[in-house]
Amino acid sequence: MVNRYVEKICIILVALMIIDVWWGVVSRYVLGWNVTWTEELARYIMIWAALMAISIGVYHREHIGLELLFMKLSTPVKKMVLPVLNLISTIFFLLLFYYGITMTIDGLTQYAMIFDMTMVVPYASVPVSCFLAMVQMIRITMLDFKNS
Repeated sequence: MVNRYVEKICIILVALMIIDVWWGVVSRYVLGWNVTWTEELARYIMIWAALMAISIGVYHREHIGLELLFMKLSTPVKKMVLPVLNLISTIFFLLLFYYGITMTIDGLTQYAMIFDMTMVVPYASVPVSCFLAMVQMIRITMLDFKNS
């Protein structure tokens, strides 16, 4: 269920990014306006979309580096290694979540170049996406135990 919502959020974010970039091009080259905020907004939206998509990849087990090594193992070894890989991934996301929170708090004193806003919103993409990735990892780990 979480994955469906994250997928919809990513679709909305990518659509907003496309509209923003399109508006930037039209306003600059067709209308002759000097709209300066479109590039920065597109960057922040792209960061949010890309980081949110991590949990989708976790849900579908689409990590190419781990998958290449994992597929070379025999089935009995896979069953032993899978919980270890899940635990390592969960710990990794937990650490990123922690450091993302500290980075987001530090963003209270930093400001965006064009927008008059703190960097909390852009920086919050890290802990939010890592939290969602942890939720997805815990969910697929529970499914692994249920199916084994």
